[in-house]
Amino acid sequence: MPLEADVLAAFPAEIQIPAELVANAVAASSAASPRVLVVLDDDPTGTQSVADLPVLTRWDVADFTWAFAQSKPAVYVLTNTRSLDPAEAAARNEEIVRNALAAAGATEGERLRLGFVSRSDSTLRGHYPLEPDVIAATVAAVSGEKTDGVVIIPAFPDAGRVTIGGVHYMRGTGADAGKLTPVAETEFAKDASFGFVNSEMAKYVEEKSKGRFAADSVIVLDLNTIRAAGPDGDPQISAKAIADAIDSAADSTPIVADIVSENDLRALSLGLEEAERRGKKLLYRVGPPFVRARIGQEIRTELSGEEAYAGNTPSEAGGLIVVGSHVGVTTRQLKALTEQHSAARIVEIDVEKLVAAETETGSAASYLDETVDTVVGALRSGDVIVHTSRLLIRTDDAAESLRIARTVSAAVVAVVNRTLKTFPPRFVIAKGGITSSDVAAHGLEIRHAIVRGPMLPGIVSLWEPVDGPAKGIPYIVFAGNVGDDQSLADVTRKLSNTF
Repeated sequence: MPLEADVLAAFPAEIQIPAELVANAVAASSAASPRVLVVLDDDPTGTQSVADLPVLTRWDVADFTWAFAQSKPAVYVLTNTRSLDPAEAAARNEEIVRNALAAAGATEGERLRLGFVSRSDSTLRGHYPLEPDVIAATVAAVSGEKTDGVVIIPAFPDAGRVTIGGVHYMRGTGADAGKLTPVAETEFAKDASFGFVNSEMAKYVEEKSKGRFAADSVIVLDLNTIRAAGPDGDPQISAKAIADAIDSAADSTPIVADIVSENDLRALSLGLEEAERRGKKLLYRVGPPFVRARIGQEIRTELSGEEAYAGNTPSEAGGLIVVGSHVGVTTRQLKALTEQHSAARIVEIDVEKLVAAETETGSAASYLDETVDTVVGALRSGDVIVHTSRLLIRTDDAAESLRIARTVSAAVVAVVNRTLKTFPPRFVIAKGGITSSDVAAHGLEIRHAIVRGPMLPGIVSLWEPVDGPAKGIPYIVFAGNVGDDQSLADVTRKLSNTF
């Protein structure tokens, strides 16, 4: 594993760029014709880097009308497409884009200009290039506007994902602090549905596009370009260098960039703003913090427990912590929580029993009845940790892997929904991307929410549901692959009245 300091030694120091500088540039471009970024988030964890923005779990024209009426620079749409097969994912992306464009055209006053962001995983899992392809094709079909470039920025420095010299890395922690691991050498690259073998972004694009985009056709903005102005220079110098570098983009040319810090994201944002001012039509395929930088939003400090309940009276019931993710860090976080939170009741959903019941009888109703009764009874006296068994059922068939994942997720959703209708919890934490998506949209029946901010620095977002049976209950969206071993316990401790 290379040392980050050694890899960075070949490049200039970062440029200090205030968020306000980007916000002012965005405001200037929106002065005559308001622009909103529509973020198609393939799981809900993409909201962890932003604050005070609307989020939708449904995408009818009326839903977009509500979101656009909030007068914010971006709106998140929870697509949950990482849990869908390619055909389903494509259809959902198309429907969302068409409805967003229809709502924008129907707004009172000046027609909104929409930009589209395909938000996906910082460890490169997801439907790429399918999703940006579908978005570009739909925009062209509806408006006639062709996409010049697709900007691919998976970096998530808050969570230790950085891109340097065109290679995407994970930062080490603990004894490996200061070291970088190419992302293709991590457990995430072995994902049953979205595995990959290349850490170099240009080669990853070639791999995933099956050669449609050759590696040497990808525009790579390395740190020499991102930081062209030098640490004390004018950020507009870098902005011009970035815009010049992507001037040749046409027909959805892939564009990748080195990102190590928030300042790099802001420098890139200024360059993209300049490129769009010159007339470039861009789509974005990004990790969580890109939107924050692109709209010029300050990094929101972590919310306190008091802020999490602001404006609402917390229930005296226990809180519900739902853990579905199976990545290593989630299992370690679950272990730390259960060891420290001795007052919590632990309820395991046995995946083998669940899948067997579904396969053999077509229903796991009796098993779920028993689970719900246990959860509701325990909530009356304290917090309840519901987790799926840690043994991951593996299969070489991607479609079968998704079917099993859906069976498990449906069970989790049923437990949460029935619990909510019977005895509403004080708070809900959902751990894992697909888990938190399904819990939000179906378990808690959230249709519209406001992202209030992060529960930990730069990661783990709190949603305030504004309608439905979960209105007023803090909902914590906790990605499976972020945080250290103590993070789940830290968030629970903030919200719990028994921990």
